[in-house]
Amino acid sequence: MTADSSEGVRFARRVFGVAGIYGLLILLPQYFLETSLFQRPPIRHPEHFYGFLGVAVAWQVAFLLIARDPVRLRPVMLAGLLEKFSFGTAVGVLYVRGRVAAPTLAFAVIDAMLGVLFITSYLRTRDRRLIGREADSRSDSGSSETGT
Repeated sequence: MTADSSEGVRFARRVFGVAGIYGLLILLPQYFLETSLFQRPPIRHPEHFYGFLGVAVAWQVAFLLIARDPVRLRPVMLAGLLEKFSFGTAVGVLYVRGRVAAPTLAFAVIDAMLGVLFITSYLRTRDRRLIGREADSRSDSGSSETGT
């Protein structure tokens, strides 16, 4: 790996490590807050609430796994982008329509910022040696087809 991609790997490790830890710190306490979060009106479908939390917690664990090996798990970063931007976009729309409060929007903005850092991590972890090998294999296959 080049020095640039090595720095990119360190950057991705930090970004995904921080994202995973932050997410777990924000999400895990919510398992104990259903009654205080939904007093009036009470939550009608608690399976949606706990299902959302379970999936979100699973993604935080995935972010921690990506932090351990960003190059190998680079394709999973793209799914992480969907996780970050889907929440940020949905909450942004709900806020504009007056359906969520400003503190919820603040968490959505944090997720969107993490999404931007995920894009940066994805771009910075590209292994330049593989790109060179792909170009070499294309030129080799081109020369063998022409008989040179």
